[in-house]
Amino acid sequence: MRTERVVVIGAGIGGLAAALELAHRGLDVVVLERAATPGGKLRQVTVAGRQLDAGPTVLTMRWVFEALFDRCGERLERHLRLLPADLLARHAWSADERLDLHADVGRSADAIGHFAGAAEARGYLDFCARARRTYDALADSYLRAGKTTPWGLAARHGLRGLPALMGISPFTSLWRALGDHFRDPRLQQLFGRYATYCGASPFLAPATLMLVAHVEQDGVWLVDGGMQAVARAVATLAQQRGARLRCRCEARDIVLRAGRVVGVRLADGEVVDADAVVFNGDVAALAAALLGDAATRAVPPQARAQRSLSALTWNLVARTEGFPLLRHSVFFSGDYAAEFDDLVVRRRLPSAPTVYVCAQDRDAATGAAPDGPERLLCLVNAPPIGDARRLSSEEIEACERQTFQTLARCGLTLQPDRPDCTMTTPSDFERLFPATGGALYGPASHGWKAAFTRCGSRSRIPGLYLAGGSTHPGPGLPMATLSGHLAADCIAQDLARARTSISTSPPAAMPGGMSTR
Repeated sequence: MRTERVVVIGAGIGGLAAALELAHRGLDVVVLERAATPGGKLRQVTVAGRQLDAGPTVLTMRWVFEALFDRCGERLERHLRLLPADLLARHAWSADERLDLHADVGRSADAIGHFAGAAEARGYLDFCARARRTYDALADSYLRAGKTTPWGLAARHGLRGLPALMGISPFTSLWRALGDHFRDPRLQQLFGRYATYCGASPFLAPATLMLVAHVEQDGVWLVDGGMQAVARAVATLAQQRGARLRCRCEARDIVLRAGRVVGVRLADGEVVDADAVVFNGDVAALAAALLGDAATRAVPPQARAQRSLSALTWNLVARTEGFPLLRHSVFFSGDYAAEFDDLVVRRRLPSAPTVYVCAQDRDAATGAAPDGPERLLCLVNAPPIGDARRLSSEEIEACERQTFQTLARCGLTLQPDRPDCTMTTPSDFERLFPATGGALYGPASHGWKAAFTRCGSRSRIPGLYLAGGSTHPGPGLPMATLSGHLAADCIAQDLARARTSISTSPPAAMPGGMSTR
């Protein structure tokens, strides 16, 4: 019997996870990647001759990656060296207001007590318990499972599970829910920032996103060799299982015959036949006909107003002085509501941004600084307008000035004042991830319906499957990896069903023809 072929478009982590699992199952897998290296948003840039992570900076939900390797008869530890982060992040509002969060909840509660008082420490412990209940209510019924409807989710829980499901507060905003636990506006700001992990506003995101707090408390891991090592490990194992990775290879059209996927046409005209195709890109690219007019019906239209946030980033190499950076540090603006009004309503760079700094050379346990200049990623949220207009130099310079003034206000200065730097704007992210406007997380997680409107693994076109952060179960490295697993499972089920159907059907004449395999 002929081995079925699956073509994966895009070597982001979702596509790589699907390719690995399908190749391990014995299918003929071809991965097409437009860039020179696999990884997608797990990308690196070179500054002053040094490689810097320019996308995700930590690994969470380690069990997702352990399960991926385990399903393929491997152990994660053989392929990746992961270092636990005991200090999660340092947060600052001024030179005199600093708060560290720890992997240990008790230590974090003590730190919050010293920072804001005993009542806020108790509120934090209540918040952690609520975050855990939210995670437990959704881990099996939503995160690990395929896309469903609100009624389907309720059915998965059953009558006994309905109280836990209603306890996740889906109709309450994250910001309002935080008010149940914290009176200090700085703590509301700190934990409201978890919404931005999904590219959302804490004022519009549902309270269910508090589960991110539990995910962090369950373990944050730093990857030896940088985050792109995750993509390299999965890609290497997939190739060892027989998958073929073709980089610098751009897919131009998804080819249909009789309404079903039969292949992928490349930019040079070559057609790669396929029994199934996994599209591991933002689904907005399908809706915008970037993979051909025929593929537009694969997904619903994608509204620009529903996009998640983009970012303005600076990757730089510099000496730091003053503020004692950890691997992860956050410097908050004075008015969070105004910041998100700029981003979501006015669609402009914030006049006073919150700044995230990843100091990639800092010791994971102590935050000890390296000798000499260090590698830094500085990030502020930005509106997803990269396909509508380019930010002017004046806008970027004003935001950059405010960004580094915020760092200086909290005590951090860089030497020299203008170090070697690579900047990435929403327009740059749009070029990297077309049809997104630079949105980095697919549709925004705003309102209770958002979780149910993401596309699932199966598209509307037979034979075309979806993976990546714009699909179920959501954005972020572990979620995108889960999406690849779900897509691989759907393909395996559908191909097995097709084989059974063929084996029980009477012989039929097959049309001839020639194709590229």
